[in-house]
Amino acid sequence: MTASPPIVLVFAGNDPTGGAGLAADMLALSSLGCHVTPVITGIVIQDSAGEQDVLPIDSEWVEDQARCILEDMKVDAIKVGLIASIEALTVIAEIASDYPEIPLVLDPVFFSKPDDHLASEELLAMLRELLLPHTTLLILNSIEARYLASDDPDEQVDLTLDIAASRILDWGCEYVLITGTHENTPKVINTLYSDMGRSSVDTWDRLVGSYYGSGNTLAAAIAGALANGAEFIEAVKEGQDYTWQTLQAAYRPGMGPQIPDRFFWARPVEEQGAVDEAKDHSAG
Repeated sequence: MTASPPIVLVFAGNDPTGGAGLAADMLALSSLGCHVTPVITGIVIQDSAGEQDVLPIDSEWVEDQARCILEDMKVDAIKVGLIASIEALTVIAEIASDYPEIPLVLDPVFFSKPDDHLASEELLAMLRELLLPHTTLLILNSIEARYLASDDPDEQVDLTLDIAASRILDWGCEYVLITGTHENTPKVINTLYSDMGRSSVDTWDRLVGSYYGSGNTLAAAIAGALANGAEFIEAVKEGQDYTWQTLQAAYRPGMGPQIPDRFFWARPVEEQGAVDEAKDHSAG
């Protein structure tokens, strides 16, 4: 009998575009050789240009979906995306506390578009109190990091990412990875923080255009690397490398931003040949 591939349990919403959500997680994790067990937290109505509505799944259904899998299979990593209700957040936190040996990668959905907030103040408070203490890695872009670290919009403007990371770590998560896509820098600088300060800094060429699902892809890729047995720091680097390549090969199937090609390596060589030559990043 063939051995089972690494198993990643995913909590996420169903995004019908495939750009983010469960479909995106399944594409990325399958591309990395993992078996995905998807737990639906919400049903999203949207096109590639943006979210229109979310129907939360009853928290008991969220819990039952996950516990059925955890009692049946050996799960190697957990990845959490859209949490559509406070009740679902509570359930996910309880499950995480029951399985502390499984690394949990959290990529919370705060915005569907820059001016939209999907996370209420109450949900943010519960996230800090209940789920972050059970989180191995929290992944945020710089806007999200400032938003989570401070409830004061005026303070968020001038809050440094180092201070934001320090505040977030005080709520109990083990690591925070803050991506620099939205910062005004020549290259994208992604910084990994722990309670010891900066653990690693990785610099990547800034690609032209806008992308939908890049953070989703990054979180899934890191969870996949962890499930495959990579050491933590190496998993973070592998996840970034994979994500950069999916963005380099991105395509635009609709009217919205480009979508990462999670199976870039499966394209014909003549279509993909420029990717490796174009990649130029340094790590420090």
